[in-house]
Amino acid sequence: MLDIALEREAEGDLLLGDIGQGLGVRPGVIDGAISISAVQWLCNADKSCNDPRKRLKCFFGSLYRCLARGSRAVLQMYPENGAQLEMISTAAMRSGFSGGLVVDYPHSTRAKKYFLCLLCGPPSANTPLPKAKGEDGGSGSDESEDDDEHETVDFLERQRPTKKRKSEKKVKGRAWVLKKKEQRRNHGFTNVPRDTKYTARKRKARF
Repeated sequence: MLDIALEREAEGDLLLGDIGQGLGVRPGVIDGAISISAVQWLCNADKSCNDPRKRLKCFFGSLYRCLARGSRAVLQMYPENGAQLEMISTAAMRSGFSGGLVVDYPHSTRAKKYFLCLLCGPPSANTPLPKAKGEDGGSGSDESEDDDEHETVDFLERQRPTKKRKSEKKVKGRAWVLKKKEQRRNHGFTNVPRDTKYTARKRKARF
């Protein structure tokens, strides 16, 4: 598929990689993500070294980091059973995503499609899940134009993740040092240095 994309000079960058090992993208630089029939393969352990839960955790963790806050990810998939579906959904929510599952044509065995609609950040009432097709049991082929108008996605303002401030280290004074030395002496340690006027004295920045 990548070779065909190169021949057709497709727009954008092409990358070959294993999503089970994470996405090598800088944090907060992606405005949206789409996946088509790929995530369910992470549930298969084709090698003895592959752990589906660890691979799903690695994928969703890296996806959450590279997405800008407020952006969306839509993952279309075909899970084999309910256990795989629960495993994928649980891994996504534990990584920090909010959202839910949308199933198109739930009453059909051939046309049924699963969409995991994720929001990068806390849940919001302004970003509801899209409406699934064929929920009323119909074929869904004769959809009105009014329904198409309502099936729009709001683009939120992109916000880069804020950097965490480094916590100031607490300075341990002379009383703390003397207390620790006394505790070691009480425990029977014989190599504890004796207390002097230089104990826990603050040193100059340079000699």
